[in-house]
This record gives sequence, C-alpha cells and structure tokens, in this order.
Amino acid sequence: MFIPCDRGGGSAAPDFKGFTLLMPAVSVGNVGQLAIDLVISTLDMTKVGYFYTDCLVPMVGNNPYATAEENSTELSINAEVYSLPSKKLVVLQIRSPFIKNKYRPFCETLLSWVKSSKCARVVLLSSSHAYQRDDEQLLGTPLRYLLTPDLEKAVGGRMQELNWKEMEKVAAYPGISDTDKVLHIPGGGITKLLFTESCSKGIQMAVLLKFCSEGDNIPDAFVLVNYLNEWLQLIKSEVSTVWSKWKIPSSWRLLFGNGLPPALF
Repeated sequence: MFIPCDRGGGSAAPDFKGFTLLMPAVSVGNVGQLAIDLVISTLDMTKVGYFYTDCLVPMVGNNPYATAEENSTELSINAEVYSLPSKKLVVLQIRSPFIKNKYRPFCETLLSWVKSSKCARVVLLSSSHAYQRDDEQLLGTPLRYLLTPDLEKAVGGRMQELNWKEMEKVAAYPGISDTDKVLHIPGGGITKLLFTESCSKGIQMAVLLKFCSEGDNIPDAFVLVNYLNEWLQLIKSEVSTVWSKWKIPSSWRLLFGNGLPPALF
C-alpha cells in the first residue's frame, strides 16, 4: 500500500488522479530499474512516499539521487514513489528482488492502488532474455511493446505512427504445434502476470521492453528510456544524442565508476 511522506503539518496525501504511473519490472539486467533511475534523476522528481509491501526483499541505503552533502544521508528503501505534477507523472521505483511466491500478492496490491488512486494508465519498463528469442523476434529492433485492450483503443494508433513492433506471441508447443500461441517473456519477472491481470481488470497498461543479456546494461537502459521518450516526450530529444540528455544519478558513479562513458559525467 502507498504511504505518503510525513512532511509535518498534516499535509494531505498527493492526488494522482489522471496521472501516468511509470514503474520497472525486476527483470534481466535490471534494465527497467536503471531506466527509471534516469527518469527520476533527469526530471528531478520529488519523493512523495513509499510503497509498503512484504513482497520485496527488505533493504535500506543512502539517497541514490543525492546532489549535495546535505541530502546525501537521506535514506531510501526498496519501493519508493516519486511525483512530477507538471507532467502528471508518478513513478514507483523498485530496488530489490521479489520474495518467492509473492508475485501475485504484489500485483493485487499494486493494481488495487492504481484503481483507488485513479491513475489514468500504467507504463511498465521491462526486459527479456535475448538468447530465448524465436526466429521472428531475431529480426529488426530489440524493442517491443504490449498494450492492454483498454489502452489499445486510446493509443494504438500512436504506436503505429511510431512504427513500433508489438511483442510477438510464440508457439506454446514448439516443434510439435505452431497453432497455439502464447505470450512468453523469459527473464521478465512480474511482467507477464502484471500485464495479464491488468487486461482482466480493465486497467490501461503498456509494457515497453528490450531483449538483452546480463552484463553491463547501462546502454540497454539508455535505449529503453529513449524508447519511452519517443512516446511520452518526457524530455526534448534529438536523434543524434543518445546519452547526453539524461542526467546520471550520483549512485551510478559510485556503483559503476569509470565504466561510464566520459560523456555521462
């Protein structure tokens, strides 16, 4: 459940009616989480609360988006909520893995919050194992999208304009029968369950994902966040600039050090 920050003075909980909820799946390469880091840091989003749940491994650490010594000692936990009312954007960042068999309770709690807070739509950033693609998925771009039926009515035409490629369904019994097709997102963590539950509950959800492998996934995060930006236009972008428009969080410098390209500093 969502718990607003206690800022004193008894201020009311933030209003997310009509907002887009952006969140990551904990998936291969942590690509969605890294992309969310870039969004929060670049847009200088304000932390407005946290998502209390027993479905994630507990963790605590310093402020990952610290900009000065004064705010470097602020604590962060496993699931926090950030907001930018000017863009009607709310972000849920997840920083730890799921506890075994806790996918479904988390989905139920999250989607209940989406409905009660009256968010307009959910955008889930995810990834999937590149080595488990079928022949069709090997062609063209490594980026894919999915839309629930309710969101398809609203933005399906826009995806066609962008020339985006929808996630293909694959054979349920490869080599035996190619007629039965199913949605298969290996390495995608909670992605498939959250998407199918949103379909059945009439929630507008988009999944944006990238096929990738474990390793240095910073480039994958930039590709995914630029893919998101093509649609939502969170920042002004130019075709020639892949890296420089996004602000790198201070925590990345501590984690990746000189592994980041010089242009990022």
